[in-house]
Amino acid sequence: MSYRVAVVGATGAVGREMLKTLAERNFPTSDVAAVASGRSAGAEVSFGDKRVLKVQNLDTFDFAGWDIGLFSPGASVSAVHGPRAASQGCVVIDNTSHFRMEPNIPLVVPEVNPEALRGFTRRNIIANPNCSTIQMVVALKPLHDEFRVKRVIVSTYQSVSGAGKEGMDELYSHAKSSFVHEQSPPEQFTKEIAFNCIPHIDKFMDDGSTKEEWKMVVETQKILDPNIAVFATCVRVPVFIGHGEAVTVEFEKPVAPGEARALLRDAPGVEVVDVREDGGYVTQLECQGEDAVFVSRIRKDPTVENGLSFWCVSDNLRKGAALNAVQIAETMIAMNLLTRKAA
Repeated sequence: MSYRVAVVGATGAVGREMLKTLAERNFPTSDVAAVASGRSAGAEVSFGDKRVLKVQNLDTFDFAGWDIGLFSPGASVSAVHGPRAASQGCVVIDNTSHFRMEPNIPLVVPEVNPEALRGFTRRNIIANPNCSTIQMVVALKPLHDEFRVKRVIVSTYQSVSGAGKEGMDELYSHAKSSFVHEQSPPEQFTKEIAFNCIPHIDKFMDDGSTKEEWKMVVETQKILDPNIAVFATCVRVPVFIGHGEAVTVEFEKPVAPGEARALLRDAPGVEVVDVREDGGYVTQLECQGEDAVFVSRIRKDPTVENGLSFWCVSDNLRKGAALNAVQIAETMIAMNLLTRKAA
């Protein structure tokens, strides 16, 4: 079987990664459309090594007859065009924040809660979680199944690509300016990002948390278990691609680092690199272009009963966004949830 797939937001960093991922994984497509805003219409984007697609205007694009829409155009755009595509019979897999916490829309990481996909028919929309949430719950899932997670404290080290191409451009320009002693005022971030860490991602909320931190709390609870307590501190760091997370977990049952290491080695989507010597761990630079969530520095936390800490990194444009969306589509096919419209 083959499917007609429309990639919406195709000129953005995640949209381009979606097209790349579809091609790399040989997703069964009979037709692929690159769709973006009117200002990008007519531009060209690559699909695999040999095909170039001309970008079509989202405002006039007809989703009738298309099987899957992979959306990453920004939350306000998805809010308008996601339901429009879904109403025309196109299954929408949306990477923005707009639909994630709506109770009748599944929020899915295929390695963690694939069964939630069965609820997609209520709106014909599936939400892709936040990038920082995805990599954490992939690592937590096998540990939760065995030892039951009670509480998570996480500090993130999030790359500028989480803010899109503009964020990457700003890191480059700020770094360049610093070497020639020029001033380059921040535009995408609240402070200069080059050679700096900014403990502020998204808007501040009434309790002093940022919305990015709130997302990690509520999304983890929706995906994994509503009874898990989560406290997050999210930090933007001067890395182009790849998010790092220092995660401390309190479990209901006793857990030894060796037990956790063995479970994680067998877990889907996880690779353990945990050697207690110089370089015996994975960094953000090393995870770029990779599909896995890499877990390192697994050790006991002696400050609480049944405590464990670990470090995890993942490519936020791949597993944190594009890859997870494509895997959702692949899982739906495997579960016989997609009705093909194309031969």
